[in-house]
Amino acid sequence: MVTLLKDKISLENKHCSACHAVLACGSDQAGESCWCLAYPAIMPADFQQDCLCADCLGKAIQEKIAEFIKTSSRQELLTVAGQYRGNDKLIQGIDYLIENDQYVFTPWYHLKRGSCCGNGCKNCPY
Repeated sequence: MVTLLKDKISLENKHCSACHAVLACGSDQAGESCWCLAYPAIMPADFQQDCLCADCLGKAIQEKIAEFIKTSSRQELLTVAGQYRGNDKLIQGIDYLIENDQYVFTPWYHLKRGSCCGNGCKNCPY
C-alpha cells in the first residue's frame, strides 16, 4: 500500500504490479533515487501500471529493446542507445547475459558502445 507522508511516498509493502512480489525502492531513503532509474527509459509511461520488480522490469525492457531492434533503422538504434553511452553500470539481462559462466554482451550493449570492436562478438548488431 502506498501512503503519503510529508509530501514523500512511503513504499513500505510495495508489490510488483506484474508478479506481486514484494519490492524495495531506494527513493524512500533521504536523497536516494530508485534502483529502477539505472534501467534504460525506452518504455512509454503506462500510468495504469504501478512499479515492477527488477525481474519483471528487466523482462519488459528486454522485450521492448528486441522489438525496437527489429523495427528500427541502424541510425535510430544508434541515436537512442547513444544516450546511454558512458553509463558504466551494466545490468544483467539488459547489457549482458551469463552463458556457461561467461559474460556475453547483448545487442543493446553493443549499440550503446557505438561501434564494432572487430572481435566477432556473438550479439554484434553491426
